[in-house]
Amino acid sequence: MSIAAVLLRCPDPQATAAFYARAFGCGLTEGPALRLGSQRLLLRPAAGTARRDFAGFEAGFQHCAIVVPDMASAMRHLVTVPGWTAISRHGPERLPLSSGGATAFKFRDPDGHPLELLQFPPDAVPPAWRGATALFAGIDHSAISIADTARSVAFYNTLGFVADATQLNHGPEQARLDGLDEAVVEVTALRPGTGGPPHLELLCYRRPVPVPAAAAASSAAATAVLLHGQEQATTDPDGHRLCPASPDLAGSA
Repeated sequence: MSIAAVLLRCPDPQATAAFYARAFGCGLTEGPALRLGSQRLLLRPAAGTARRDFAGFEAGFQHCAIVVPDMASAMRHLVTVPGWTAISRHGPERLPLSSGGATAFKFRDPDGHPLELLQFPPDAVPPAWRGATALFAGIDHSAISIADTARSVAFYNTLGFVADATQLNHGPEQARLDGLDEAVVEVTALRPGTGGPPHLELLCYRRPVPVPAAAAASSAAATAVLLHGQEQATTDPDGHRLCPASPDLAGSA
C-alpha cells in the first residue's frame, strides 16, 4: 500500500491549477495531475460553489503539508500570489521542541482547501527531504482530523499503514498556528506499507473537543487520498475518503 496522490475537489479546476502553478511551481503531468516535487495532486470538479471551511478540530478537516527548506523565502514568494487566506494568526510559528521543533504556517487556497508550509529543524530533517533545494520541495503528508486515535490506527492498520510516532502538541504556538484560542492535539504519523512520502497524519484534538462533521460528497472539502493497492473506495471512521489509484498514476511516489 502506498499513497499515489491527493485528490482535491474544485469549483474551477483550471483556476485552481493556475494558482498552484503560480504559488508552488506545480507542473501538469499525465493523469492529468499536478506534480509538486515527486508527489501529485489531482484536481476534480466539485458539485457547486458553496464553501465549508472546516476548523482543525472538525472531522472534515484535511490538509496537505508542503515542505519548504527556507520558510522566510517561501513566505516572501507566497505573499506575491493573490487568492489564499491565512489560518495561522501571526505568520509562521516555530513550535517548541516538545512539539517537534518545526516551523509551520497554515492557510487556505482559493477554494478553501487547507494547506501547511513545513520547515523541519536542521538536525531533524527526514531522509526523504535532506538536500532539498526547491522553494517548495514536495508534499510530506496529508493530515486528517479524527475523534479517536486508537480507532483510526486500528482501521489504517488493516490497510497496511503503521503508526510511526505520536506526540502531543500544545501551547500558545500551536494555538496561533491553528488559528484557535487554545489547541491541544495528539499527532500520530502513519506510514504506508511501501513508498512515500507522502504519509498520513492523524490529528486528534483534546481541546477544542473534536466535532464529527464529515465533508459532503463532491463538495470542495471532500478531499480524498488515492492509494496504490486499494481495490475499492471506502471511508475511514471519521468520513475521510480513500480511493483506488488509477493505472495512469502508477509512476507516482
